[in-house]
Amino acid sequence: MKLSNRLLNFLLFAFMAFSAIAANAQDARIQFERLDYLETKARDVVEVNLDGKMLELAKRALAKSNAQNTKKISDAISGLKGVYVRVYNFENENEYNVADIDGIRASLQSPGWEKLVNVRSKKNNQKVDVYTMFSGDLMSGLGVVVSESKSVAVINVIGTIDIESLAELSGKFNIPKIDIEKE
Repeated sequence: MKLSNRLLNFLLFAFMAFSAIAANAQDARIQFERLDYLETKARDVVEVNLDGKMLELAKRALAKSNAQNTKKISDAISGLKGVYVRVYNFENENEYNVADIDGIRASLQSPGWEKLVNVRSKKNNQKVDVYTMFSGDLMSGLGVVVSESKSVAVINVIGTIDIESLAELSGKFNIPKIDIEKE
């Protein structure tokens, strides 16, 4: 009987550990690799990969500044793990496969992601989608996909984002004005 209790306890522990690992494995990283072929077709390409040591360097530099607003930016981004941007501009309309961009959008509809913004405009065949991922009450990821007939932009922010700090900075440093109701 003791062996079966131990086995049951072990299985229960293993299940809880696996659940915790699976929850932490949920990744906010967008798979940009499916867009790599666009680089050869695009007239202009912008690629930003800010993570690891470069992101830590930027955080430390901001943290050392004495300026009040710079300190607020440092606090707002202190939990970031990565910022990734891809922008492709084309000479002519429809030079990219819309299905690939829709595939990125579909990946952001997987469990853990929530759609925040959905804009569709017939002008230039524009589509804008903003997705967020939360870990508890904290935003842990942001995905933005913007496509038009002659351009595609995908933005991915990974890590905790302090929305209240960003709201305090809205309207400054070219950060758009954000109005958040406070209780």
